[in-house]
Amino acid sequence: MKKLITTLTNIWKIEDLRNRIITTLLLLLIYRIGCHVVLPGVNPDALGAKSNDSNSILDLINMFAGGSFSRSAIFALGVMPYISASIVVQLLGIAVPAFQKMQKEGESGRKKMTQITRYLTLAITLVQAVAYVKTQVPAEAKTLPEPMFTILSAIVLTAGTLFVMWLGEKITDKGIGNGTSLIIMAGIIAQLPGGIIAEWASRMSPSGGGPIPLLLEFVALFFVVIFAILVVQGIRKVPVQYAKKIVGNKQVGGVRQYIPLKVNAAGVMPIIFAQAIMFLPMALSQFFPNLQSDFLLALRDFTSVAYNVTFALLIIAFTFFYTAIMVNPQQMSEDMKKNGGFIPGIKPGFDTNTFIDNVISRITFPGAIFIALIAIMPALAGKFGVNNQFAHFFGGTSLLILVGVVLDTLQQIESHLLMRHYDGLMKTGRVKGRSTATVEGIDQSAI
Repeated sequence: MKKLITTLTNIWKIEDLRNRIITTLLLLLIYRIGCHVVLPGVNPDALGAKSNDSNSILDLINMFAGGSFSRSAIFALGVMPYISASIVVQLLGIAVPAFQKMQKEGESGRKKMTQITRYLTLAITLVQAVAYVKTQVPAEAKTLPEPMFTILSAIVLTAGTLFVMWLGEKITDKGIGNGTSLIIMAGIIAQLPGGIIAEWASRMSPSGGGPIPLLLEFVALFFVVIFAILVVQGIRKVPVQYAKKIVGNKQVGGVRQYIPLKVNAAGVMPIIFAQAIMFLPMALSQFFPNLQSDFLLALRDFTSVAYNVTFALLIIAFTFFYTAIMVNPQQMSEDMKKNGGFIPGIKPGFDTNTFIDNVISRITFPGAIFIALIAIMPALAGKFGVNNQFAHFFGGTSLLILVGVVLDTLQQIESHLLMRHYDGLMKTGRVKGRSTATVEGIDQSAI
């Protein structure tokens, strides 16, 4: 306790860090207030029955939006259109030569790609806003006539998403960083008290089992979080030796460094991609009501064996796919060769490229298995009687985002403390942030 009080005192003494934390909290407060402001022309009382419906996919989207999705709030779409646009721009940067050229232009290229991301966000938000109004706002809740209500709501939802995007950029610039991830994390944490209360009420009911199962659930959640931290932090260090050089009268080089290859280089992106694919059965059933089969019906139930096996296999496949996109062994090999570096016992060039590729493949497979296990943990928790609201916190994208953002935020706070000659947050060791554990991992420079 004394160490904690001392650390908090040191944080408060640093004026720049104090101002950044206060700015971040104020901007997050503005976001949370906006999550409770209902769209003009919507009767909140008429939304009650619809918002209480249990749908795993919509519950997940609602969690990322901080509960505003079910409230038909002005921030109902949150930052998800911005995330979608960032993913599209990053993939274009890999496949399209014009975007590859922009990536190599340094700061000016980064600004161009950021601007393209913003314009694409606007387009995606307009489409999603119209779809949201048509599908998620019941007719009895609308107090304005059509098409005025749809047009007005689409404009307000688009403006809300652009404002949230601006808040994220301001948190990144003026706050403690990782604005977009912090906004998503704030939305997820906002759902935690409600989940705990719902689980408490469920367990305290006559048929709930009492406090013992509730205590066991919290113990299980603790170990799941520890497991997620191990996956996020896991790295494989590849040693690199640099040749000695004589520059003037000084000798440079001759040092050994390491390439940290992450076990989970793809971050949460495989889960996001897999979830997008798993939305298809529900969409097919809506557009083609006559297309019914036991397998498609099973894929609509997120607790079914068919759903979870398919979901896990998709995550494993997308983990290899996204890791291949994010990590380029050939580029690493060329960079080492240019700088006079080599892996001990491995010839520079093709052999180094092959060696790094084999190492990445070996560590990606267990990483993919671990991510798949984390992703299906909510379904497993549901099988053991955990309430749906609370089960979402046992794994999946939400848990990985929470773990990654918290670790990275602590790492940034610790860097401020160490830079000003204070002790870090821990007595031994250092807090390690993540590079691709959260949504920020889509493109560190873009978000």
